[in-house]
Amino acid sequence: MRLSKARISPLSDAEMGPEQKEALKEFGPNILNIFRTLVRAPKALTRFNAWGGYVLSRRNDLPAREREIVILRTGYLCKSGYEFTQHTRIGLEAGMTEAEIEAVKRGADAGWSAADAALIRATDELHADQFISDKTWNTLKQHFSEKQCMDVVFTTGQYTQVSMMLNTFGVQLDAGQTLDPELKAY
Repeated sequence: MRLSKARISPLSDAEMGPEQKEALKEFGPNILNIFRTLVRAPKALTRFNAWGGYVLSRRNDLPAREREIVILRTGYLCKSGYEFTQHTRIGLEAGMTEAEIEAVKRGADAGWSAADAALIRATDELHADQFISDKTWNTLKQHFSEKQCMDVVFTTGQYTQVSMMLNTFGVQLDAGQTLDPELKAY
């Protein structure tokens, strides 16, 4: 985690006004710290959720497992302990193994299939240069449709933004979560 305490603290239920409650109504009773923090700007949260909802939905043509590879790699590269922690659970639910989640941290040469390695290389290039090279793009296109390749960019961009917010605002882990030891130093 970049910060040991929140710069912008999550709102408690008692602190929320009507606008915050409206922005969080779809989340039910168990609202994560990320949303309790972002709801301090309820209009921004509403728009954020619309795009984030696309990235995490079936409208994103990447299969859930492959999408989670991209999200986990992005969170790890951004040194976002909160993001990596949340999506470790989601990745496991999407069919990733614990060994694969560990391999995400090691990069494209950590024993991945050609398709999975291409996802990681594309994510690495987007993180480093905000661009996917022709070589990596052509490899992606061997395994994924044009729309899926677009969704790699959309997903990496969304989770880079999420990681920036989490890191800068100091969003802390939710109750019962454990931070990956490799992300404790940040």
